[in-house]
This record gives sequence, structure tokens and C-alpha cells, in this order.
Amino acid sequence: MHFDLNQLSLALPEILLLSMACVVLIADLFVTERSRGATYILAQITLVAVFLMVLATAIDKPQLAFSHTFIRDGLGDLLKLFVLGIGFMVFLYSKDYLKSRDVCFGEFHVLALFGILGMMILISANNLLTIYLGLELLSLCLYAMVALQRDSILASESAIKYFILGAIASGMLLYGMSMIYGMTGSLDLTVINQNVVQHKTDMVLIFGLVFVMVGVAFKLGAVPFHMWVPDVYQGSPTAVTLFLGTAPKIAAFAMLMRLLVYGLMGLYAEWRDILIVLAVASMAIGNIVAISQTNIKRMLAYSTISHVGFLILGVLSGTAAGFASAMFYTLTYAVMALGAFGMIILLSRFGYEAEHIDSFKGLNQRSSWFAFVMLVLMFSLAGVPPFIGFWAKLNVLMALVSVNLTWLAIVAVVFSIIGAFYYLRIIKLMYFDTAQDSQSLECHTGMRVAMSLNGLAILLLGFKPDLLLALCLQVVPG
Repeated sequence: MHFDLNQLSLALPEILLLSMACVVLIADLFVTERSRGATYILAQITLVAVFLMVLATAIDKPQLAFSHTFIRDGLGDLLKLFVLGIGFMVFLYSKDYLKSRDVCFGEFHVLALFGILGMMILISANNLLTIYLGLELLSLCLYAMVALQRDSILASESAIKYFILGAIASGMLLYGMSMIYGMTGSLDLTVINQNVVQHKTDMVLIFGLVFVMVGVAFKLGAVPFHMWVPDVYQGSPTAVTLFLGTAPKIAAFAMLMRLLVYGLMGLYAEWRDILIVLAVASMAIGNIVAISQTNIKRMLAYSTISHVGFLILGVLSGTAAGFASAMFYTLTYAVMALGAFGMIILLSRFGYEAEHIDSFKGLNQRSSWFAFVMLVLMFSLAGVPPFIGFWAKLNVLMALVSVNLTWLAIVAVVFSIIGAFYYLRIIKLMYFDTAQDSQSLECHTGMRVAMSLNGLAILLLGFKPDLLLALCLQVVPG
């Protein structure tokens, strides 16, 4: 095996993140209760430094490193930048929430940093083993983060459920990978893609594909592998739910692209049919069940499931425009979910969790600005023009129509209309109901500025969606 030290330059962002995560871990041991903010500042500096490193080392053409197990390309760089940016915002939103509830402050930041490292490895994986290693690093961090609130029975129960179901899904994924390796003779996604056509009628390879799809569907939270999503979202501390519901979705999309598009494109006809079933079931269950939810975290969990269905629609089109639309949808959804869960943290205070949808009653009377920000978020998630969520859905539908899947686009539109109900209900509560709580919103200035920028970004991107979409079209495989 030939190893060139120059290859390390391709993985400099990951090396820097790993080194700094270890520094934060050790530094937290010597930090007193009064100076807990030092851990937060160090974690934020880490994310900013890695973000700048990704920008500084960005490349035009894909390059392989470490015996072709690691790929550095435009797709990976763009996804990493969004993961790091969202991680920064998660830490900012969560700062006061974690302190006021005495949730393991240092552990949260360390686990999140290692989780982001797992996402970055997953995004740049060009080998089945690298995919698995990145996925497990991310998953183990998330299991621990869900259980951080040690005195909460609900959090412990959610963590156990997440861990058990996640272990089963990981086992199925690994089993599927072993079948694919057995038939193609390689773990390298490029080699697999070249060899898979020769064995596309072999049942062992088809079974391998099915098992891999089960693992991917679980990580995405697609129906029927969605059982963990509402329980884990509700049971976790809201700061953890904020992290869990945003950045990992970008990593799961990257995993879907690397496995199916970069590795198994020769089996397109087979995995397209599976994705159609997953997409329709996810949109149906997600939108219909969300209507009956009274806990906003559970409502947003089912909303996530429905959005995963839309994301899958873009990938199953099998075209560059479809892949770009799915990527565009994933990135915009992550930003919208960041704002939605951020608003729950904003409304929460010491001793009170704003988890019930009634917590949003009369928000316009308490703060007309943040009521407007929440209105932008809800309209965008519902796909109302001119917000960015509308353009994300429109591009996916156009990709479907272009490959003669018009019936599927019509199904997606119908479920989107159904789903609009539970978003509009939140807007109705904010503007037409009387506030149950007259107390002013208490949060630090950074949180107020960040939430405002989050809402404005969604509004402004709605008027200029081509900026992000052009980037997505530029980096996806043709």
C-alpha cells in the first residue's frame, strides 16, 4: 500500500477538527463551573477554523486519498460547509438552554464535535468501510447526546430505543455491504460501480442492495424505519433535538448519494422502485400523523419524515437536475429546521419547556418580530411562495416531471397540501389566540440576532434561490 504524506492535505479539515475536539475534551476537565463558557468559546473557534480550512483547501476536481477510501470533491466541500455552519448555530442557540438546565455542558460540545467529525468522514467516504466508520462515529455520539439529561426517564428511554434500533439498522447495513463486497470483489465505490452491472441480475446483489437501503432509510428516518424519530425528538433535551434534526440529515443525504449514485448506479432500476415506496410512505405517514400532534417536537419529527420523502424524490429521478434538487432540498430543510427548533429554545426558560403547540399562543402579543420569524419558518416548511421551501419543492417536482414520473409529482403535491394544515395551525395560534404567558422572551443578544438572521436568510433566499441551486448543480455528478 502506497502512502503519500501529501494526501494529508486533502483531509486537513478533518485532522484539525479531530485535534481540536481532543483539546476541548481535555480542557473541559480543568474548567470550573464558573468558567464553563470557555468550553463553548473553544468549540465555536474550532468550528470557525475548520470552516475556513475547508474554504481555503477547496478543490475544483475530485481527488482521492488514502488508497481511494477518501474523496475530496465539490459535493463534499459544500455539504461540509453547511454542516459546520449549522453546528456553529446549534452551539449558539443551545448555550443558555444547557446552562439553565444543568445538562452536561462540556460533554454536549465534545460529543457534537466528534459527531460533526463523523459527518465529515461520511460525506467524504469513497469506500464501504469508510462509510461505516463515519456513520458509527456519528451514531455513537448521537446515542450519548440523547441520554445527556440523566435525571430524565424520558431521555433515557429515548436513548435506549434509539441505540437498539440503530444497532439493528447498522447490522443490516453491514450485512448488505458484505453481500455487495462478495459479488463485486471490492469495497471501493468506484470499482463497485464498474463491476455491479455484470452481476445486476444476481439475487445476492439485490439482497445486498435491500439491506443497504434499510440502513440508509433508518438513518434518514424514512417510513417504515421511522419509529425512533418522534420518540427521540420528544425525549431528548431540545438542544440535542436541534442538533439531531439538522446537520445529520445532510450527512444522511451524502450517504445516500455515495452509496446509490457513486456506487450502485448500475442498479438504478432496482433502487428507484424501492425509493418510490419509501418516498410515498414517508410523505403519507409524516403529513397525516403530524396533524394530530399536540407536542411541537413530535409534530416537527413527523414533518421531518415527510420532508425526507420529498428529498428521496429528487434522488430517485436519476438525473443531475434531480440530484441537485435533492441536495438543494436537504440544505434548505436543515436551515429551516434549525430555525424551527431554535424558536422552541427561544420560548423555553428555566423550569419551562415550550414543547406544547399551545406555547405559541399569542406570540405576536409578546414579540411581533419573533412571531414574524416563526411565520416565515412555517410558511417555508409548508412550501408557500416566495419562501425558499417553495423553490425546494418545485425543483424536486420539476425533476420528477422531466423523467415522466408526473403521477408521483401529483401525489407529492397532494400530501404537501395536507401537510400545510399543521404549519398554518401554528400561525393561527400565534396571531389569533390569546397569549397564555405574558412574560417577555428572555435570551442573550447573540440568540436574538442569530434567530433573526436565520429567518431573514430563508426569506431572502426565497427571492434568490438560483444562487444555492447553481452551486448544487455545479457539484453533483452528471
